[in-house]
Amino acid sequence: MLITPAYAAPAGQPDPIMSFLPLIVLFALFYFLIIRPQMKRAKDQKKMQEALQKGDEIITSGGQLGKVVKITDQYVTLDIGGGTEPSSSAPPSRPCCPRERSRICKA
Repeated sequence: MLITPAYAAPAGQPDPIMSFLPLIVLFALFYFLIIRPQMKRAKDQKKMQEALQKGDEIITSGGQLGKVVKITDQYVTLDIGGGTEPSSSAPPSRPCCPRERSRICKA
């Protein structure tokens, strides 16, 4: 006979490290591509907010451009022109002028 019978390989336990390796690689990928950049961005945003001073020009997350008149723990009051001074929550804002950006972001 020309064909020999095929036998199954002996069954063994898979290596536990090799079975968890894809999960570990996926977690590392998520950490370096999603979690770490988000933490850096939050740190930079907090640093910028702590450096915010009266007289800085900012743009709120709602798109209002104005000069900071008053800063409290939770709110920022802006002068948007014409004597109008709305208050907005302190966290969502960013500097709008290049000279102000360099001073605020380096603090």
